[in-house]
Amino acid sequence: MKEFFKYVLATVVGVAISLVAIVVLFVISIIGIVASVSDQKKSDVANNSVLYLNLDQEIKERTPDSKFDNLPIIGSGSGKSIGFNDLILALKEAKTDDKIKCIYLNVSSPNAGKATLKEVRDALLDFRKSRKQIIAYSEVYSQDAYYLASAATKVYLNPQGSLEFKGFSSQLTFFKGTLEKIGVEVQVIRVGNFKSAVEPFIADKMSDYNREQVTAYVGGLYNVFLEGIAETRKLPVDSLRNWANLYTIQQPTDALRLKMIDGLRYKDELLDELKKLSGKIKSDKLSTVSINEYAKNVDDEGSEDDKIAVIYANGDITGGEGSDESIGSERISRAIRKARQDDNIKAIVLRVNSGGGSALASDVIWREIVLSKKVKPVIASFGDVAASGGYYIACAADSIFVQPNTITGSIGVFGLIPNLQNLLTNKLGVTFDGVKTGQYADIMSANRPLTSGERFIIQNDVNHVYDTFTARVAEGRKKTKEYVNSIGGGRVWVGTDAVKIGLADRLGSFHDAITAASKKAKLSDYTVVEYPEKEDPFKSLLDSGSDKVKTYYAKQELGEQYVIYQQMKKVMLNTGLQARMPFEIKVN
Repeated sequence: MKEFFKYVLATVVGVAISLVAIVVLFVISIIGIVASVSDQKKSDVANNSVLYLNLDQEIKERTPDSKFDNLPIIGSGSGKSIGFNDLILALKEAKTDDKIKCIYLNVSSPNAGKATLKEVRDALLDFRKSRKQIIAYSEVYSQDAYYLASAATKVYLNPQGSLEFKGFSSQLTFFKGTLEKIGVEVQVIRVGNFKSAVEPFIADKMSDYNREQVTAYVGGLYNVFLEGIAETRKLPVDSLRNWANLYTIQQPTDALRLKMIDGLRYKDELLDELKKLSGKIKSDKLSTVSINEYAKNVDDEGSEDDKIAVIYANGDITGGEGSDESIGSERISRAIRKARQDDNIKAIVLRVNSGGGSALASDVIWREIVLSKKVKPVIASFGDVAASGGYYIACAADSIFVQPNTITGSIGVFGLIPNLQNLLTNKLGVTFDGVKTGQYADIMSANRPLTSGERFIIQNDVNHVYDTFTARVAEGRKKTKEYVNSIGGGRVWVGTDAVKIGLADRLGSFHDAITAASKKAKLSDYTVVEYPEKEDPFKSLLDSGSDKVKTYYAKQELGEQYVIYQQMKKVMLNTGLQARMPFEIKVN
């Protein structure tokens, strides 16, 4: 009888838990449907409105579906974000919208790469051609924030605030000492002296080759930064460089004295000025609309018969489906194939923002670009980073557009094979034994070091992949393999240098690339369609909810050190042949 009641109780508890889970999923589904309808609803913009441009939110390649961002579900959302293209189209619309009188630019520490920031900044400068004003205000300006703010008509700073202006730096993290302490050896096989992605695991400082290329690309990024500020603030580049070098701007009054800003203001004084610009008096309520809401009103409509497909390739390159934040070779290849086979699509723009990844997956995507190029124009647009595998997938395009501060190149290949023998056997006492039918049946086993024969085999494989990579680039860029080798070897280049050496064709924005595609396809009226389709947020929540929860808690516990954890994790997972940039490039 006791056993009977135990099973009955277990059944009741199981049914109760199932019912709760069903109810939760049902509620989430209803909220998702309601949120979907709400997302599609256009915002009412009042006359004499101020467009509120918050650039501290994350600026992504595409605006994500935000159905679940406000739900109390861990990992379901991480605050507001907007796609850079939607942001730029919204600024273009506001330029001619009589209801928008001015822009209030609020930015302290933008969450975007250097090339994305330039795209946004150029859009702000274009908005100024309407003679409408942009008022920038912040209590604190980081360097990237000031770069954006310097495009404004007026730049204001809180009287007790700060403006960071100190030059750029890039610091790399090395794990060799840590790995030695725990008994892990990372065995590296590579081609290219500049292929520095492996250095953090086999060295304790930068090699001379890596220091040379890092110095070059950080300097290139810094030049773009200084030249942009010098142009809009009408200040000499040499003066800006000197002020940063000497850390001259330490107080808000220093920034005002050097004409880096136009005034010191408190928030209430700023609001009074915005009211005046929008035709209101002090006692009136300020009419504002956020860029996120305003972007919903923008329609990019054109001919339904003639379309240009934009295919977003964003994140690490892997095999399989991938996601909106990673480039799965199956998903992206299918999107390219779909665009190629659609007769209404007259041209393709491949938008790349990737430091690379799997060499095999890169070649799978490259093949689809080659096939597409045979039947319609294919233009590539590079974002913040389009390097190594990110360059591989686009090198066959008819034309490649880069920003001056895009990071690209890194034509090289490597393999990482961890040897855990010292950790497992000598430190933990774990031993292994087994049988095999061939000398190399257990090649690349992680519980022992590679033999000389295994190293020879893997090096040949790496050499073959590199030879294929350089041949693809030579064919696509109409260069000799010898020339590609001379600029390859894993070396990283900034956009301005990439154009000079022939890795890219033109300096230009994402919209310049779309315009070029339309001209090559001889289109005057067209609609832009985006591929691949965005992930359904509900399906994404169910498929990867546990991973998002893990990531959430890891970030909470590790803080800024999460990046280091992430790099170490990638080493253990990415053990095949890789065509990728260093695991983490950060320029402050």
